[in-house]
Amino acid sequence: MECPHLNSNVCITIDSSSFPHGSPSSWCCSVCRSNKSPWVCLTCLNVHCGRYVNAHAKQHYEDSQSQVTGGAGQKRCEEQEKNAQHLVCMDCSSYSLFCYRCDDFVVNDTKLGHVQKVRDRMTLQCLVICYCLPTGGGASALSAMGLRNLGNTCFMNAILQSLSNIQQFSCYFMELPAVALRSGKTAGRRMYHTRSQGDTSVSLVEELRKTLCYLWQGGPTAFSPDSLFYVVWKIMPSFRGYQQQDAHEFMRYLLDHLHRELQGGLNGAKHPALPDEGKLPAAGGKCCINGSSTVVTSIFGGVLQNEVNCLICGTESRKFDPFLDLSLDIPSQFRHKRAKDQEPGPTCTLRDCLCSFTDLEELDQAELYMCHRCKKRQKSTKKFWVQKLPKVLCLHLKRFHWTSYLRNKVTTYVEFPLRGLDMRGYLLQPEEALPDRWLYDLVAVVVHHGSGVGSGHYTAYGKREGRWYHFNDSTVTLTEEETVVKAKAYILFYTERSDKTTPETDTRR
Repeated sequence: MECPHLNSNVCITIDSSSFPHGSPSSWCCSVCRSNKSPWVCLTCLNVHCGRYVNAHAKQHYEDSQSQVTGGAGQKRCEEQEKNAQHLVCMDCSSYSLFCYRCDDFVVNDTKLGHVQKVRDRMTLQCLVICYCLPTGGGASALSAMGLRNLGNTCFMNAILQSLSNIQQFSCYFMELPAVALRSGKTAGRRMYHTRSQGDTSVSLVEELRKTLCYLWQGGPTAFSPDSLFYVVWKIMPSFRGYQQQDAHEFMRYLLDHLHRELQGGLNGAKHPALPDEGKLPAAGGKCCINGSSTVVTSIFGGVLQNEVNCLICGTESRKFDPFLDLSLDIPSQFRHKRAKDQEPGPTCTLRDCLCSFTDLEELDQAELYMCHRCKKRQKSTKKFWVQKLPKVLCLHLKRFHWTSYLRNKVTTYVEFPLRGLDMRGYLLQPEEALPDRWLYDLVAVVVHHGSGVGSGHYTAYGKREGRWYHFNDSTVTLTEEETVVKAKAYILFYTERSDKTTPETDTRR
């Protein structure tokens, strides 16, 4: 949420002598000396423990309120009401901001950016300490940076980390120029141009650009994507609040808004259409990818051919559907839970899910086809073909299904290849495709941990500079291929093999 109390409660003077010594995440409560969950008051910069320890940060706020209201006349209370009241604290580990008056985490800043100055000072202090520490064993530093969780924002962090590891996508945004700066009295304030929801005060493209730049710089501390999250709240109302959200749904909305904003252009100028990319056919639904091409459709955009055949008169209907990702069912024969004494059945593979998606099927009664020749709804069959493959193939495994009362999760493990995913068998005209245009290599995986879509936790695996990393919010660790292939994937990102040779494909399917 946006907090109205920041301007009167955030300390203006921030210098190195204002903070305790040591890394902010290890600061101690000034009352109980606990170093678990330290919170710093942004009015007086005193450190206390958070609500899940001894709640001395909250006690500090309550004491300040009693001083304002107790033992003073009404006029004096009104004067003190205008002054700082120690309402706002910052978590010293995640750098999240909390207002006790609003009783919620907040994402905005003061007009002069004082909150960000506090974060910068704390980050600098942490960096100085980290770089002063000796590096043992000669191990190289991680080249990947984590993202702080702002309150159940792991769904966003997992998607951002995955997109950052798609090199052609992240490089495009990092090479964009920063938005223009105003002159005169408004010098220093950024000026945004966007068509997102008609709001001209924010730019999703600009905030994503800055976030990707930070993630590629690397470093020992995590980056706080609060500015990007603020823009998400502004232009995507369904993602406001701090409840858990669906990572796939967020990705669809994010790409859709990026596409539309790029079509509108930044800094008042339209971006030119990307080379060798024409317009995709118009599409309905949430994911609007029609119109002029952008980096979103150039990289993620593919086209399906949907064939429907009337079983009565044989009339065939064809239409083309553009897509940014494919949502695949996990076949029902693999969903059944087996008893401990039962022998394990066959392993579900990504090929099984792709075949289920593209196989010929007869439509049920609820989906009867309106045959134009028969002039009524008739029994019919449906089949999908891939007419055009994208440069980055995003595959979403449908792990959440609605029942009568709740949304259940399918926990079936789906085996997927790290290299050489062969899409030739699903192409409408495979003989016309070049050999290097149907093979894909894995670059990122999003995993959902837990039982329900509204709960649990999201993490991601990403491949960068030949090494696999596990992104768990602020924590980034090197991992092995064997660990990646064991993950119960929710979203898989495959990049088109760019070389002209055709190495041996991965035997795992």
